[in-house]
Amino acid sequence: MPVHTYSGSLSDTEIETGSRLSRRREKPGKLQFFLLLNVGLVLTALGIVLFKEPNHFALGGTSGLAIILSTLNPGLPVGAIMWIVNTALVVLGFIFLDKRSIGWTVFSSFALSAYVSLFEWLVPLAAPLTGDTLLELVFAVMMPSIGSALIFNIGASTGGTDILAMILRRHTSLEIGKALLLCDMGIVGWAAVLYGPRTGLYCILGLIAKALVVDQFIESVNTSKVVTILADYPDPIMDFIVRGLHRTATLRDERGGFSGRRYEVIISVLNRHEAAQLRNFVHATQPGAFMTIVSSSEIIGKGFRSS
Repeated sequence: MPVHTYSGSLSDTEIETGSRLSRRREKPGKLQFFLLLNVGLVLTALGIVLFKEPNHFALGGTSGLAIILSTLNPGLPVGAIMWIVNTALVVLGFIFLDKRSIGWTVFSSFALSAYVSLFEWLVPLAAPLTGDTLLELVFAVMMPSIGSALIFNIGASTGGTDILAMILRRHTSLEIGKALLLCDMGIVGWAAVLYGPRTGLYCILGLIAKALVVDQFIESVNTSKVVTILADYPDPIMDFIVRGLHRTATLRDERGGFSGRRYEVIISVLNRHEAAQLRNFVHATQPGAFMTIVSSSEIIGKGFRSS
């Protein structure tokens, strides 16, 4: 299959600009990373304090364990118990894991405990917020799940039982996902015994929903657009992609199966906003061009996520 060579040439400045933007897309900067991490932790903490804790929704993790232990020890709030549990897990992590591998996990563990303690002090709740158990379960799942998805998407974690799962993975044949599931199921089972079958069933439902929501939100955040364009005059479109969007594209010669005509086919992977800009440009300059835009939930490589 012959390959068409794009006739446009880039200056050194344009190449450097494109490379810098590509690196920025692949990995968030330090400030962006820190802000996203804390937004995720705040959402998680609000979900715990406003919805999980008053309803005894022990959906796994250190927060679920802390809710159970707080019930057994009424003098200790959930935030304080999370400090104790997370400190113990961090100590275990330093003993059994490589210290460099748990740096942000340690920060997340203590920051989440701090946020929970802060919100318990700011918004003390002696009873459920609305009295609608199912509605509160939705928010108890949704808020921490969105927070966790934001955190997972930047390559960090919420800490807590993640450390225990990492230890189990390192010293047993268990994968992290299975180890986390076992930890969470154990906590949910304990909640069912302590709070009764009704709350236990809500916890099981919440645990299942949490896994689905996290996966769906991560896919939504990572969705990219694969754009394919059949055009008679590809160079203006390529120029817009390369110089206007600072992206790249593949340009190929293809033949139509029905008409037998030769076409220049452009293939490029863009984010939603860039795909919309390209679509508008093509419609304005070459309205007869044929274009398809397909969503992809995971793109790995230069300019996108690192593998």
